[in-house]
Amino acid sequence: MRVLVAAESFLPSINGVTTTVLRTLDHLAMRGHEALVICPGPAPREYGGFPVIEVTSFPWLGMRVGFPTRTVTMALKQFQPDVVHAAAPFSLGFQALVAADRRGIPTCAVYQTDLAGFSKRNHLGLLSASSTKWLRWTHQHADVNLAPSTAAAADLTAWGISDVIVWPHGVDSKLFTPEKRHSETGRRLRAQFDRTGRPVVGYIGRLNPEKEVERLAAVADLADLVVVGDGTIRPKLENTLPTALFTGRLGGEQLAAAYTALDVFVHTGRHETFGLTVQEAMAAGVPVVAPGEGGPVDQVVDGETGFLFDPDRPEEMRAAIRRLVEDPELRRSMGEAGRRRELTRSWEAINDDLIGYWHLAAELRAAAEYQVA
Repeated sequence: MRVLVAAESFLPSINGVTTTVLRTLDHLAMRGHEALVICPGPAPREYGGFPVIEVTSFPWLGMRVGFPTRTVTMALKQFQPDVVHAAAPFSLGFQALVAADRRGIPTCAVYQTDLAGFSKRNHLGLLSASSTKWLRWTHQHADVNLAPSTAAAADLTAWGISDVIVWPHGVDSKLFTPEKRHSETGRRLRAQFDRTGRPVVGYIGRLNPEKEVERLAAVADLADLVVVGDGTIRPKLENTLPTALFTGRLGGEQLAAAYTALDVFVHTGRHETFGLTVQEAMAAGVPVVAPGEGGPVDQVVDGETGFLFDPDRPEEMRAAIRRLVEDPELRRSMGEAGRRRELTRSWEAINDDLIGYWHLAAELRAAAEYQVA
């Protein structure tokens, strides 16, 4: 199969969209398919043996947005894909979907970014309403629409997009594993995180307004706080959380070990369509406290693998974290339950499903063209 991947985010940026695209490309290589990636520049020339074409982009609120150019239409003409896969389509993805639609090429779009919530938290109220209309228009050009959680699927359905399929993300349970706690890196990070002998509570992810990391101030007196990641509001957060340890961005083995160096992982933001870090923390055997909205609702079994809290009631988050901080046995049992749950969610199975959805897109496109004829 020849797959053109229009990625709204790609390397060197690291986020949920990029991670999902990379795991998809890894799977395509393993299965012997061909792929071409189009993404905002700057970007590497290739990944995993697949060529990468970058388009001119501009920085906006901590990410890069690709300009609409002839690059997309030229790539479609030259590569002649069997399907176009749009990852978190906004600007570049919209152009790819429309151009493919006009040429009769099957299309698949994955809703991965809550632009309305993102806009509100970044004080862009006008953009919040217009972004919803734009995303609805964008996804109407896809033969198959995927969403990573039931909450995200409900968003698309509310916008008038029919037959949305829930396509959750996988996790590398060999990389993210409790065993990393006993590695040299894991022991070193634990010693670094444990500054007072209290349990360690942490957040891992981008430091942007929509992540609401400032919520951790409510539990600064309960534990040693750790914030792993970087972003546009890191200086502001360092003032808001003066007792927290900020490590900057970590990746690979260091990131995997960082999860295991925590006693409790807190996912603070309510605007997640999925929340890969929640899944990674659970795979690492760490109990999770997260908002009872968006993607985490599908992942955290409240009272079993962690706790869900009402994001409009900050006292619920504090109470949940306090229970875990004060009860080592509860932390252990919830961490083990989360690990068991994530062992069933491999990227291989998830991406085999994705290839099936691409075939479905081709079938739906062929059926629609037959009806028109």
